[in-house]
Amino acid sequence: MSDQAKILTRIEEDHNRQRELLDKIAETSGDSEERRKLFEELNAELKSHAAAEEQSLYAEMIAEPDANDETRHSVAEHHEIDEMLNDLAATDMSSPGWLLKFKEFDHRYRHHINEEEEDHFPDFEELIDEETDAKLTKTFEERKKVEKEEAEITPVAADDAKE
Repeated sequence: MSDQAKILTRIEEDHNRQRELLDKIAETSGDSEERRKLFEELNAELKSHAAAEEQSLYAEMIAEPDANDETRHSVAEHHEIDEMLNDLAATDMSSPGWLLKFKEFDHRYRHHINEEEEDHFPDFEELIDEETDAKLTKTFEERKKVEKEEAEITPVAADDAKE
C-alpha cells in the first residue's frame, strides 16, 4: 500500500483523524465545553476536508468515465453529511436527541469514508499518474487550509434543528 497515490494516502490520514474525533465526541456527555470544542473541530475538519476533496480528487475523477458514478455518489453523500452536520449543530447538546443524532451521523459518516477507502480509492488509484497525483495533492492541501479558515458552524439556532 506504500505505492498508493499521495492524494489518497493524504485523504485517508484525514479520515483517521476524523475517526478519532468521532470517538472522542462519543465519550463526552451533555452540553460540556469539551463536547463543544471537539464538535467545532470536527465540523471545521469535515467541511474543509469535503470541500478540498471535491476541488481536487473529485474534480479530476468526475471526468473519468470509469470513476464518474463513484464520484457522483461520494459528492452526493458529502451533501447529505453536511445537512446532518448542520442539523446536529442546531440541536441542543444537552438534549437526549443530540446524542441520538450524533450516533446516526457517526454511523453514516463512517460508512461514507469506509466506502471511499475500500471501494472507490482502489478504482481511482488506477487512474492517477504521478503528475496528476502531485497536482491533486497540492490542490487538496491549499484548498483544505483556505476552507478550514472559512469553515463555520451553521445554523446556530436550535429552532433550525429537524425534530
